[in-house]
Amino acid sequence: MAQEKKTSGRGLRDLRTRVKSAKGRRLSSTLWLDRQLNDPYVVRAKKEGYRGRAAFKIMELNEKYRFLVPGARVVDLGCAPGGWIQVAVPLVNSLGTRKSKEVGTILGIDLQEIDPIPGSDIYVLDFLDEGADDKVKKWLGGKADVVMSDMAASSSGHKQTDHLRIINLCEAAAYFAFDVLEEGGTFVAKVLAGGAEGDLQKLLKEKFTKVANAKPPSSRSNSSEKFVVAMGFRG
Repeated sequence: MAQEKKTSGRGLRDLRTRVKSAKGRRLSSTLWLDRQLNDPYVVRAKKEGYRGRAAFKIMELNEKYRFLVPGARVVDLGCAPGGWIQVAVPLVNSLGTRKSKEVGTILGIDLQEIDPIPGSDIYVLDFLDEGADDKVKKWLGGKADVVMSDMAASSSGHKQTDHLRIINLCEAAAYFAFDVLEEGGTFVAKVLAGGAEGDLQKLLKEKFTKVANAKPPSSRSNSSEKFVVAMGFRG
């Protein structure tokens, strides 16, 4: 890698990390690496100790909708690599370090093992398995106040197919949330903008008193992702 310096006529320099192409590396991989190295949220995540730039998405969503509060019981579906959990730990006070606040609980589940995060319990589990909801409620010691999901289906390279896959995954997460949420609870999930999420929106509006759609500032502008925040579960 080399540093390219561009100087304007006024003497200001704009520094940008340039990624040299490597033998055997596809152009798409080079472009992805270039984007990662020059993404301010990736840089900030490394500086602040978060496991990925996605941490800022849940942080920004919570700043707007305030669903991660002291004492909340939270389930993070598809929690790897753990950035959302890292954000949630101090907000729900799951470590009990804020003496005057209630102590929350954070449960992360994923298909793969991830490194432990203090203040949370992480399990390897497929939430689609029969009885997964009962296991989660047992581990939580009751129902959840928040179910959140940043899951994305594996990419096929076909935009419409990938859109349908992630909508189906989000619907499955929603039905899981219906089983484990406490009345008044919140469901937060990533979706892709497009024409197929209408049924999901309709379903959520039936089950929750308020459904909002948001694209947090840290979500890349060229990405079709957005987030649905459904609040006030009717039970």
